[in-house]
Amino acid sequence: MSITREVLLVGEGNFSFAAALSESQAPGVRVTATCFQPEAEALSRENADENIRLLRDRGFTVLFGVDCTCLKEHEVIQHHLYDCVIFNFPHCGRKSGVKKNRTLLAKFFVSCAEVLKDNGEVHVALCNGQGGTPYDNPMREWHNSWQAVAMAAEAGLILSEIHPFDCDKYQGYRCTGYRSQDKGFHVEGALNHIFTRSLPYTMPEKLKLVTTIGKETVSYEVPEELGEYVNRDFLGQQSHHPVKIVLEQLLREIKSSWPVCTVVGNFPELLNCCPEKLRSCGLNLTPSEVYWIKPIETHPLQCKDGMKDCEPMEDQQSSGGSYVLRPSLLLHVQEIMQNEDFSPGTLHALSGLVFQRVPISPNTYPAYHQLLLVGVLPSKSQPLQCLRDCMAALLAPYNVSFKEEHLGEEHQIWVYSHGVQNFGRMTSVPVPGSAFQGSLQLCVLLLNIDHLATLTFSIPDWRLLWSSDPRFLAHFEAQPLGPFQPFSLYPSSYSHDISFWMEPDSFDELDFHAVVRVATGGAVKDVKLVDRFCHPHMGHASLCYRLGYQSPDRALSHSQVLGLQNQLRRLLPLRLQVTLR
Repeated sequence: MSITREVLLVGEGNFSFAAALSESQAPGVRVTATCFQPEAEALSRENADENIRLLRDRGFTVLFGVDCTCLKEHEVIQHHLYDCVIFNFPHCGRKSGVKKNRTLLAKFFVSCAEVLKDNGEVHVALCNGQGGTPYDNPMREWHNSWQAVAMAAEAGLILSEIHPFDCDKYQGYRCTGYRSQDKGFHVEGALNHIFTRSLPYTMPEKLKLVTTIGKETVSYEVPEELGEYVNRDFLGQQSHHPVKIVLEQLLREIKSSWPVCTVVGNFPELLNCCPEKLRSCGLNLTPSEVYWIKPIETHPLQCKDGMKDCEPMEDQQSSGGSYVLRPSLLLHVQEIMQNEDFSPGTLHALSGLVFQRVPISPNTYPAYHQLLLVGVLPSKSQPLQCLRDCMAALLAPYNVSFKEEHLGEEHQIWVYSHGVQNFGRMTSVPVPGSAFQGSLQLCVLLLNIDHLATLTFSIPDWRLLWSSDPRFLAHFEAQPLGPFQPFSLYPSSYSHDISFWMEPDSFDELDFHAVVRVATGGAVKDVKLVDRFCHPHMGHASLCYRLGYQSPDRALSHSQVLGLQNQLRRLLPLRLQVTLR
C-alpha cells in the first residue's frame, strides 16, 4: 500500500476495514472510505460511529450513499483518479444468486475503470470458491462461480495477482452485510484478487513495405494476419527480448565446441522464388503453405550516376507467384556459402524471421525467429553426431526428442518438442566436387528460437512473445532472469462454432485459418474441425469448426468474443467462396 497515493474503499459497511487500514497508513497516502448506505443507516452499524470518528481524525475522507456501479457520477469521486480501489466481499444482499452478483461485479469493474489511473489496481476480496479460478480450493464449477476474471474483462481489466486475504494484517476488521444482515462472511480461505488494466484489443492493419531484391526495389503489402510480426526488431542491438537472450545463450554454448561466425549482410524477408526452388532447398512445404506476395510495384535500382540499372534482370517466375515471404532460412544457404568470408571448419550463423501458413493451434507459429547454422566440417570428426550431442545437452531440461533419417548420403536428425513439428532439424551431406570428396561434410542446423524461448523461460503461450504490453519485456530486463511470471492470470476461454457449405475442389483450409486470424485479431488460440458432411447428390460439403478464444495478455470479455465471432461470420463469405449455415 505504501506505493499508492490515492486509495478508494467502496462497500465499507461498518468502516472497520478502513479503520484497520489507518493503523498502517503510509505517509502521503490519501484514503477515501465510502459505503452504499445513507449516513443514518451506516451509523446504526456496530462500532461504525467510533470507526468513522477515528478515520476523520486521521485525515480520511468518509462518504455515504456511494453506489460502486456508478462512481463517476458521485460529486466528489468524479474529480479524482485513484491508484487503488478496494472492494471487500461484494454482495448484492439478501439471498441473491450468482448471476446477480456477477452483474454487480461487472458493473463495478466498468465503473471502476472510469476513476482508475492507467497503472492503478483494483482489489476485490472474495470468499473461497466465488472467484472461479483454479486458485480456489475447492474450485467451483464455472457456471456456479462469480466468474471474476470474465466480469473484469468487460472493463478491460485482467487478473494480475491473487493471494490469500490476510485477516491478521487488518486487526479489528469485521466484515458485515452477509444477506443484508449485520453478519460476517466466511473469510476462511478468502482470496484477494488484484486486477490491472490491459492494453486494448487492436485489429490487424494493412502494412505496406518496400525492400530491395537484387537489382530492383519492390513495394508490397504484408498479409493482414502477419502485420503484428514484422518490424519488431527482437534481435536488434538494444533488444532485451527473450528470443534474443536465448539466441545469444545458445550461440555461446555452441562456440565452446566449434568456431562460430555471425553472417553479416542483407537478407530480406521477401524473396524472388518459385515452388521448384523451395523443393530444391529441401523444404517439405506445399505452395499453399507459403505466403506468396503480389507486389504493388517494382522499380529498377538507380546507378550511382543516377541512371537506371540497364543490366538484364532474371526472368520472373509467374507460376504460383514470383515473390514469397521466406518460409525458411535454408533459402540463404547457397548465398552464405558463396560469400568470400565463408571458410571450412567454421559454423556460420544467421538468424531472422520466417513465415509459414499454418493452422491455428497452440503449437504452430505463422511467424517465428529461426537460427541457421551452416558449416563445412571434417567427416572424421562426425560433425552431425557432435552437433546432436551438443543440442541434446543444451535441450535436456526441456524434454525434447530426436529422430534420425538416412536418405542416401543425406543424414537428417529432426528435433521434436511438445508437438511442435518445426522445432529443429540437422542435416549433413558429403561435400562433392573436390579431391577431398567424402572427407568433408556440409552440416546445416535449423532451430525455432521462439519455441526455445518459451521452453527456457516457461512462457505458457507463444503469442506472449509478440505482446506489446511493457510488463512482458520488463520481466526480462530484471536480473537474475528466472521463469516468466504471467501478468494475466487464468484468462477466460470461450468456445464458438461456425459451419458453412463449401466446394471441396476449391476450398483451402489454410485460407479459412487466415480469415480467422484477420477477423479475430489473433484472439483464437485453437481451431478444430468437429464435423464434416458431404452432400450425396450436390457434391458440396458442410464443415463445422470449433474456435477456442483466449488471450494470454489482454482482457477478452464475453461481449467482445461475440463481436469477433460476428465479424468472422461477416468476413468469411466475402473472402472465401462459402455459404454460412
